Amino acid sequence: MGASASNGGPDIRRTIDAVWRIEAPALIAGLTRMVRDVGLAEDLAQDALVVALERWPQSGVPDNPGAWLMATAKHRAIDVLRRGTRLEQKQEQIARAIETDLAAGSSDPTADAAAAQQVGDDLLGLIFVCCHPVLSTEARVALTLRLLGGLTTDEIARAFLTPRATVAQRIVRAKRTLSAARVPFEVPAGEELAERLPAVLGVIYLVFNEGYSATAGADWTRPELCEDALRLARILAELMGREPEVHGLAALLELQASRLRARRGLGGEPVLLLDQDRSRWDLLLIGRGLRALDRAEALSGALGPFTLQAAIAACHARARTPEQTDWVRIVALYDGLAQLTGSPVVELNRAVAVAMAFGPAAGLELVDALADEPALAGYHLLPSVRADLLARLGRRDEAYAEVTRAAGLTGNERERALLLARAAALAAG
Repeated sequence: MGASASNGGPDIRRTIDAVWRIEAPALIAGLTRMVRDVGLAEDLAQDALVVALERWPQSGVPDNPGAWLMATAKHRAIDVLRRGTRLEQKQEQIARAIETDLAAGSSDPTADAAAAQQVGDDLLGLIFVCCHPVLSTEARVALTLRLLGGLTTDEIARAFLTPRATVAQRIVRAKRTLSAARVPFEVPAGEELAERLPAVLGVIYLVFNEGYSATAGADWTRPELCEDALRLARILAELMGREPEVHGLAALLELQASRLRARRGLGGEPVLLLDQDRSRWDLLLIGRGLRALDRAEALSGALGPFTLQAAIAACHARARTPEQTDWVRIVALYDGLAQLTGSPVVELNRAVAVAMAFGPAAGLELVDALADEPALAGYHLLPSVRADLLARLGRRDEAYAEVTRAAGLTGNERERALLLARAAALAAG
């Protein structure tokens, strides 16, 4: 037995919580492969956790807690499958297979390369199940954070400022939908992989972005969400080493995460990119991001959207001061990204880069062309960017009106305060 028991005190509970966070994704993934039902797999994993909470405070944490939890869950699976009121032949076959697996594990307790490969395959399969197109985007995010991020329903609700009951309902419905649709537990191949991979990457990026720039609430950033997304991106990059966009996403998140400490002032207030203390940027994350970008570019002929965004982030990371930023290159990268995505938000970011490279008048012309874009209606950054460019051109009254409008559109309290402070400065002349 490993760690000594502590009679159920707070230390052992914290240890069990930490073990659960680490082991839960692989545990649920392995169980899903066996029972072919993600909802049942999570229930079995939770049952194993309950047993651990009962036994480990007295017996201590096992040397291999993941293997202990898996064995406990397998025994529970056999009981559940055979206790059903309508035992089907398929359930009996699954139960026998789990028994065989348990017997093999007990005769060879050492972990080998094949077992490690199976864990990787299981995790990858679970990622694609959680992000299956049969689910809504909100459901994909909630299920991914629950099963792969190890977050509780309460934690997900707090992170996205969503009622707990809403999140719980999304997760329950997602499991039912996957079961009803008989979604296979497998990693797609060929054309199907190319079609489904962007959805997986998109979910991870959405989680990161909500942590990097919170859309609502009192916090400007939520670093915990960024960490969850970054961990998932790293897992994916390790498991899908030949996919350039996987490394492109990992590069983007590493480079963006490197700025997190500098994005907030001492009071939690927002600090925008050009005002950040770059000595607070995380050099370790920058190095990881640049290496991931090199790998993505080496694997790809034409760069994908996440790799292009990572290349833009790299331009900022390589600049020791704002003045050293290669804005002309950034404009060229945004040109490619705009052609690839057709996104109005990308066009707005491109306008900012053009303004930095070629002057505010050139940028304002591009921003004004987006004024009637339906996708940007109600998007607070459109008037915010326009206000900045108008102010740089000396058109202070117009800038004041735009920044005030932007403050009324944002749902983030910290950002609203920043915009109102800009408005007050413009009014003061």
